[in-house]
Amino acid sequence: MTLHRYARAATAALLAAGTAWALPAAHAASGTYPDKPISLVVPFPAGSGTDAVGRIFANELSQRLGQQIVVENKPGANATIAANYVARAKPDGYTLFVTTNTSHSAAPWLMKNVPYDPVKDFTPVARGGNLPFILVVNPKLPYKTVGELIAAAKAAPGRITYASGNSTGIVAGATLARRAGIDLLHVPYKGTPQAMTDLVGGQVDFMFTDLASGLPFVQSGQVRALAVSTATRSAIVPELPSMKEAGVQDFDLNSWNGFFGPAGLPPEVVTRLNTAINQIVADPAIKKRLADLGFDAFSGTPQDFGQFVAGERDLWGRLIRDANIQPQ
Repeated sequence: MTLHRYARAATAALLAAGTAWALPAAHAASGTYPDKPISLVVPFPAGSGTDAVGRIFANELSQRLGQQIVVENKPGANATIAANYVARAKPDGYTLFVTTNTSHSAAPWLMKNVPYDPVKDFTPVARGGNLPFILVVNPKLPYKTVGELIAAAKAAPGRITYASGNSTGIVAGATLARRAGIDLLHVPYKGTPQAMTDLVGGQVDFMFTDLASGLPFVQSGQVRALAVSTATRSAIVPELPSMKEAGVQDFDLNSWNGFFGPAGLPPEVVTRLNTAINQIVADPAIKKRLADLGFDAFSGTPQDFGQFVAGERDLWGRLIRDANIQPQ
């Protein structure tokens, strides 16, 4: 598919999304889970990739569970505000968390004081999939390739700026600087939409953004895409070169997505939710809708997801240390 088709799909999904989904005609039986509306907490602003994907899942979950799903955006502090909120919630299945590596893999290494344990304070429910990232620049700048961007940074140390709206953006920019041997100026933002606004306005030079957030801006010509943030090309945007093809070795970053509840979530609730999420990602029509947003949807068991999260925490710790990022 082309960037144009993905951009149209992403824009339509964001415009159509509301904060709450209509209650289906079929209700859950009285006294069984769920018998009242469920809150789905998103750690990033409305308009972000995780928000757009989360709203599709919320709509589909409401149909399968027979209850209203209310999306709550609680952005800020590298997703730790939302994560701490969920970690302290009652473990009854009525407060759920759709999040990424930002809160559970990277924040413990990016911040000195994280008020929760990403493993002990949560119950893993299901993997959602991956959100590939792309490197985008302001189109008024002359850079047509990653190599040209690197050359400009070498010629003007500390003058080229990169924005970030999440942990993947932070680590990707720092990793590029280290791998390419360049000095970049990091400009952090509360979320991707705010960072993208300033990139379009020319306040910053480039950023790494998820496909769901970035593709509409690429299609409209407001930003220029140079590469995907992985070692190989993405099947979602095959026309973009990988970072390795662009001349940056040992660069392979991806953002994962998944669902959690607070620690102590009852096993029967976990099973109900996991089954519903696996049904959603197995539906070809829904999988295509998510792919049109730039999201690679897949799932599995809660146990597999829990093991994955523990491993990713160690992996991102290494990536952040290798990028020489100091906790703030």
